[in-house]
Amino acid sequence: MTDDEILKGVLDEFRPLARIPRPSGHEKAVSDYLKETFTKLGAEVVQDETNNIIADLPASKGYEHAPRTLLQSHMDMVCVAETGKKYDPLNDAIELVETDEFLSANGTSLGSDDGTGIAEIIYTFKNAVNHGPLRAIITVDEEVGMTGARNLDAKYLDGVDYYINCDSEDDDLLTIGSAGSVGVDFHRHITWRDKSSVFADEREANAYEIKIAGLLGGHSGERIADGRGNAIRVLALIIDGLKAANVDFAVAEICGGTARNAIPSSATLIIVTCAPKSDIQAVLDEVKSNFLASYGDVDENIEISLNDAERHAKVMSDDDVASFAELVMVLHTGVFSMFAKNPKLVETSANIGMARTDGDDVWFTYFIRSGIYPKLMSLLRECMILGKRFSCEARAAKPSPVWQANTKSKLAKMMTDVYHEQCGKVMRVEAIHAGLECSYMLEKNPKLDAVSIGVTTLDIHSPNEHLVKSTVAPQVKLIMGTLAKIAGLRKE
Repeated sequence: MTDDEILKGVLDEFRPLARIPRPSGHEKAVSDYLKETFTKLGAEVVQDETNNIIADLPASKGYEHAPRTLLQSHMDMVCVAETGKKYDPLNDAIELVETDEFLSANGTSLGSDDGTGIAEIIYTFKNAVNHGPLRAIITVDEEVGMTGARNLDAKYLDGVDYYINCDSEDDDLLTIGSAGSVGVDFHRHITWRDKSSVFADEREANAYEIKIAGLLGGHSGERIADGRGNAIRVLALIIDGLKAANVDFAVAEICGGTARNAIPSSATLIIVTCAPKSDIQAVLDEVKSNFLASYGDVDENIEISLNDAERHAKVMSDDDVASFAELVMVLHTGVFSMFAKNPKLVETSANIGMARTDGDDVWFTYFIRSGIYPKLMSLLRECMILGKRFSCEARAAKPSPVWQANTKSKLAKMMTDVYHEQCGKVMRVEAIHAGLECSYMLEKNPKLDAVSIGVTTLDIHSPNEHLVKSTVAPQVKLIMGTLAKIAGLRKE
């Protein structure tokens, strides 16, 4: 088949996925669709209790004794929209926008991460020839809790020799290792106060919305080394700046970020104050100036606006506000360290992804990544200590394991050889700072020979996410060429 025919075939499999809402934790509909799709292809399909899909396709005739290969991706997506876009991720389809070069979405994330991986696997099941036994595993909730990979029964990895994860983001990169991670949520119970108890004459108090926007944001693993700003940290700096300027104010609402694993590009703070608007604007101007001095070479388009807001009857206590803002300022965001033996690869980082006032709670998320597990656990312990010191309860998720790079991978050697034969170029072989489900699969079956590949998708986890269409066909041919090589082997 020509590259154009392969691209068309893969996009034909992607379009139905884009029509099915599939935010993390809400994958039943797409899981049902995948069960039906793989069944129609002649695969034996299991839909487990978590809604993971496990599909087995028999080997081509004559290749029954070849090693079994697993192709794997995840069915959920990060659902975010640009400011002002009306979008309900639980009910609305993704509106695709296609040009000669890119596939993107109209004002929302695209879901190429990892819808394109699923589409490639379906296409491969339909069109591959001369292959050994194939297994597809499509998991749920990769983006938030890795629930699908965590809960997958290890029996589905028994008898698998080679494992190709299809969830990387650069078409010329073969991934052989990834970082571990742990999410921590900091919570504080809010002591709400009536506005009349705060200001002598509440009629003189005005409500203002302070909005931070225009930051680049992006994936907190892949883009963390770019030096991008964090809108929630800017929000905390504004609170601190208002206090330092002796502006008498109270906070009514905090909101920022869209996902724990995305650098927040916007945040909103609603305050109530009797202070002159000019005093507040002076603080905002100073915060913006300081931000540009620190991040302007990368994030130059920050906007901090001040507008009238609806009056709020209740505001947070000063202690609540101080605990939130000071803890956000103390916690490090961005890169902690690079690998000593590979200074181009981030070793350890952290990101504040979301913050909210929610009922009687104010909370924010903190997501730590590291390629060294003891460092991950040390930072987790630090979070527990800081949460206690700042009277914010720290709730930690179960840490995800590190996928240690296998420099002796037979599968990696086969795939890089195929890539060179097909493209005439050398494929990069590296570990990455983002997290991949491979770490859980290898924890369940350490004998797996695993790699991760993917098409080139830019600005994932953002409304600017776009797939580079020219990278789709080469990826499919790489998969099929590798399957043909594996088919020529006899299972040991």
